[in-house]
Amino acid sequence: MSLSVVTGPARVAGGLFAFMMDVLVALFRRPFQLREFLLQSWFIIRVTIVPTALVAIPFGAVIALQVGGLIKQFGAQSFTGSAAVLAVIREAGPIATALLIAGAAGSAIAADFGSRKIREELDAMMVLGIDPIQRLVVPRVLACMMIAVFLNSLVSIVGVAGGYVFNVILQDGTPGAYVSSFTALAQLPDIYQGMAKALVFGFLAAIVASYKGMNAKGGPKGVGDAVNEAVVITFTLLFVVNFVISALYLQLVPPKGM
Repeated sequence: MSLSVVTGPARVAGGLFAFMMDVLVALFRRPFQLREFLLQSWFIIRVTIVPTALVAIPFGAVIALQVGGLIKQFGAQSFTGSAAVLAVIREAGPIATALLIAGAAGSAIAADFGSRKIREELDAMMVLGIDPIQRLVVPRVLACMMIAVFLNSLVSIVGVAGGYVFNVILQDGTPGAYVSSFTALAQLPDIYQGMAKALVFGFLAAIVASYKGMNAKGGPKGVGDAVNEAVVITFTLLFVVNFVISALYLQLVPPKGM
């Protein structure tokens, strides 16, 4: 086995961590690139809002149908709304948001930085004394974080509404029982957890995409490889981080009624 098989991922992980530290430091530098931030925020909204709304409906419907069918076997139909809301707010909303942010916005960021890299625009900026991280990366990171929180709220609202419709229509659920059971198990920290996940996922997606794009090599093929690697690494990180956050939340925040 070649030694590079072991050292390669370690170098990528170390470089990614160092890059993340540089971005965190640059977040507090001035001047802040407000125009770039607004442009990137609008771009991310434009490419993700419609797919997010369309994905949220089947997410909520599938969760409501599965949860409703399972709970019905135990004769606890009155808790269908609570269980569905918890599943959407805690897991489905942040995960759907993360996948769309990484797939749409992250790939675009990696392709943009990769093309700038092979055209030597980033090197030219550094020669002129302009920090590419502060000028280009920070606005994109903040834009991804803000839009991720917004999209998570959209997925949660549309997902819960879709679950309500499908539960009432296909499973003969009671509209009043579905709505009134929202507060039976769900609590305010559940919403905070979903928002925190979306914030972290948006940060990770932007960091990985920027890092892989700014380190692209080998011409157009290298840019394509950087985009693919950015999406794969982001998806892997998101699922791992999602597990860690969920495990910590369930250990630190007691369920309602306990």
